[in-house]
Amino acid sequence: MKLSDRKIKAGTLKLRERGLAWTLIAPTAIIVLGLVIFPAIFNIWISFHKVNLGTLQNVFSAPFNGLGNYLNVIKDFSFKFQNIKNMGAAVTSIVYSLLSTVLTLVFGLIAALLLNRPFKGRGLTRAIFLFPYIAPIVSVAFVWRWILDPRPSGVVNDLLMRLGAIDMPIAYLATRGLALLLVISFEAWRYFPFAMLMILARLQAIDDTPYEAAEVDGANNWKKFVYITLPELRYVMGAIFVLRLLWTFNKFDDIFLLTGGGFGTKVMPILTYEFSFRMFNFGKGAAAAMIQLVIVLIFMVVTLRVVMKEEG
Repeated sequence: MKLSDRKIKAGTLKLRERGLAWTLIAPTAIIVLGLVIFPAIFNIWISFHKVNLGTLQNVFSAPFNGLGNYLNVIKDFSFKFQNIKNMGAAVTSIVYSLLSTVLTLVFGLIAALLLNRPFKGRGLTRAIFLFPYIAPIVSVAFVWRWILDPRPSGVVNDLLMRLGAIDMPIAYLATRGLALLLVISFEAWRYFPFAMLMILARLQAIDDTPYEAAEVDGANNWKKFVYITLPELRYVMGAIFVLRLLWTFNKFDDIFLLTGGGFGTKVMPILTYEFSFRMFNFGKGAAAAMIQLVIVLIFMVVTLRVVMKEEG
């Protein structure tokens, strides 16, 4: 075979391989383009236009609004901080996300440390701990609503009234301040198994040698935990913190099912939903979503620099 024929054959083979590669990735690329990239770009476009029910039929002819939608969101009383009792959606989202994430990590760490020790029934205990995470959100949310029911028949009210702790039933999810604490507790309870699994996997991978050396030196359990266990878990817990913070900040269903966003629990996803599907001001809703994105990005940059930075 001549050298020129070999070059032609090699070139043809490369073209076929390139064509096969594009054929294989095309379905995924189309799905990503249609379900991720295009909606994101379209949302940015909508946020700069007056899109409502009147212009929805021919959305691309909607008048340009510049930064008007963004200014309307920032000036909205539901968004901006009023006082400690009415913090606004932006501050509420930050408080809700930070406290939920921290509690998720703390509960997950405690559960992982408990399950890292061998004891009878450890497998069953793990399964029980996983229940909040694997159970459908609708079912667990309505169980919590039943437990916290404001009527005398509610589980908590019934128990407290029987014990004489309260005289009248309390509307727990309809009390400002208390409602936010309860949805934060719900978030931490529901997602601590995720942190538990990740931390437990790292705990079981730690070598016993440092612990044996520390025991020889006379270190107690607390010092072993502080100087050996925590440094080994630093990056795992940092990654969990970043992921849970991101996911919690974008959470909609948990709060919506528990309180509907009322009584001081309105966060940015709820506000975006209300602008778009209750007020039918889609431009304002898109602007709220973009503001939420900016806040999340700032959170991520700060968190990655503080939590995930390397020593030295």
